[in-house]
This record gives sequence, structure tokens and C-alpha cells, in this order.
Amino acid sequence: MSSLDDLSDKYLNFLIFEKGLSKKTIASYSSDLARFFEFLKNKSVSNIVDTDTPLILKHLISLRNEGLSPKSSARHLVTLRGFYKFLVQEKILEYDPARLIDLPKSGLKLPDVLSPEEVNLILNMPDTTTARGKRNAAMLEVIYAAGLRVSELVNLKMLDVNLEACFVRVFGKGSRERVVPIGLYAKEKIDDYIHHARPLLLKNSISRYLFIARAGKPMTRQGFWKLLKQYIQQAGIKKKITPHSFRHSFASHLLEGGADLRSVQIMLGHVDIATTQIYTHVARDHLKHMHEKFHPRG
Repeated sequence: MSSLDDLSDKYLNFLIFEKGLSKKTIASYSSDLARFFEFLKNKSVSNIVDTDTPLILKHLISLRNEGLSPKSSARHLVTLRGFYKFLVQEKILEYDPARLIDLPKSGLKLPDVLSPEEVNLILNMPDTTTARGKRNAAMLEVIYAAGLRVSELVNLKMLDVNLEACFVRVFGKGSRERVVPIGLYAKEKIDDYIHHARPLLLKNSISRYLFIARAGKPMTRQGFWKLLKQYIQQAGIKKKITPHSFRHSFASHLLEGGADLRSVQIMLGHVDIATTQIYTHVARDHLKHMHEKFHPRG
């Protein structure tokens, strides 16, 4: 078992490159974990497998007794829940002791969502006259078309793509497999990339991965996040955007267009439909705005 500090580093790197969180947010999460680890040290607990739900609750109670505000306590719980969920996902722990602890509703935050116009603006940024531009354009189309996590995107294999039927096979959290449609725009971008760009990027190497970086190696989460930031800057969009924003937008745009929640849940790969329901709040906000704008008595 890795040390607590090593586990913290792994989790924070995951938040940076997978979730694209800001430096300020990462600093807050790091501070929360350091405070939790100090608590464990005082309790003579040095191994994460020795922690349980009562111990986490004792820590939260100690924070409250120290005068931590309800909002800060909620954020602290978000950090711990995310940390333990990550440890289970990475098979470091078999059981998540934090999942039984309720999160106050005041601590929830609706996901940031791009408008369809903003999505189109970003998707049109790559220079498709170059091999890398064709690859980048295909990656952007696929992550939005299928609502993928960035880790799912960069791990796509050639055999996972069926352009004739217009779908991709995805292996999500817990190695759960799902099949997601991608639509004609993504199909055309992938087809163009495979036939006119991928061979140039591969040169003389061979790879089973769909999206290739240098020397035939698969594109990394860090690499995709870096190119996305460049396109966001070029597009002149000031809104905070991460790779995960495309997944949020995928779900919200489908619901706004009339898709049922169960279908969106399947495409996102959510085990629990309650996880998907957060997007209905975003969709309702959109419908309310449309009613106010267009209804005679809105």
C-alpha cells in the first residue's frame, strides 16, 4: 500500500489532468487532504485501509468543533468522498467508507455547461489542413458526440470504433463496457483522420490506439488538456472549460432536446440514475429561460 502522501499525489494529479480543476481548487483539495491525514496521524492511523466511516465522521465532527463553516465542511466532505471514490476506482480500496455520509445540498454545485454555439466554436478551431489538426478535430468531435470522459477518449482502440454503424465501444469506470452512438459529424472527422492523418503520425510504427501522439504513442490526458486550452484561448471564450465540460454539455444538450433521462444515463455509463439527474436541473433552467423569453406571459 502506498503512503498517504503518495495516494494524495495520485488523486490530485487525477483532478488536474482528468477533471481539469483550477489551481485554486486543487490547492483547497490538497489542504483538505493534508488536514485529514494529520487527523489520521493523531489517531495513529498510517494505512488508508484502516480508515472507516466512523473515523471519517469523527474527523468531520472535529472540524465542526474547530469552528469550520458549514460551507467549508461540505467542501471538505466533497474532497474526501472524491478521494475515496478514486481509491476504489483505482482498486486501491475494495470499499468506499465515505459513500454512506450524506452531502449537504448546500455543498452541491451544478456542472458548468457550454452552449451549442460555444461547442461549435471550439470544434471549429483545429487546422484540419495538418495531420495533428485532423486528429485534434476528431478528438473534440468524439468527446462531445459520445459524452466521454477524457480517459475514455484517449484509451479508445481502433477496434472500438465502428464507423459503418456510427458507434464507439467504451470501457468506463470499473471496466464497465458501453456502446455509444457518435453521429455523422464525428464519423466524418474520424474517417478523415484515420485515412489522411493517422498514418502520417504513426510513421513506421504500429499502434492499437485510435488517437496517436508522437512516435506512435497514444495521446495522453495531459496532452489533450493542453491542446484544448489552446483552442479555448483561440476561440476567445472566457468561461471556465475543462475536458469534462464536454461531457456535461453532452448530457444537458440531449435533455434540452427532449431525450429521456434513462437513455442519457446509459450513454454516460452511470450505474445510478441519481447521478444523471443533476443534469435535469440544468435542463430545467434552460426551459425556464425559454419560457420567460418566448411565452406571452413569461
